[in-house]
Amino acid sequence: MDKAYAVTRSEAEWRQRLTPEQYRIMRAHGTEAPGSCALLREKRPGRFLCAGCDSPLFEGTRKFESGTGWPSFDDPLPGAVASTTDRSHGMIRTEVHCATCGSHLGHVFPDGPPPSGQRYCINGIALTFDPALTPG
Repeated sequence: MDKAYAVTRSEAEWRQRLTPEQYRIMRAHGTEAPGSCALLREKRPGRFLCAGCDSPLFEGTRKFESGTGWPSFDDPLPGAVASTTDRSHGMIRTEVHCATCGSHLGHVFPDGPPPSGQRYCINGIALTFDPALTPG
């Protein structure tokens, strides 16, 4: 099932825009090593954006420490992410991808804090952070 996204690129364009590790995670549905991304420790106000298309995905105020080794958020910005069923690795999980470009971000689990109860477990390398973009 192919979906048309607002931002599309050829494979060559994706490879030019993304680092090899970002490409492996965002376009080939990989996972970064836990604890390996500096954004895991990012605590300033601002927004987390898709590294593939610069679309805002998460408010910094929605980030929390889950102890998993990946940046975790309890709720995305409205309409920022989409999900699909991921049946890889012998599991059934809910994959989260950027609603604008389709890049793989991570997975969402129903074990997050109130009020949403969700834990968006996101590969930090799939994100950029802009402290200038604050809610308001």
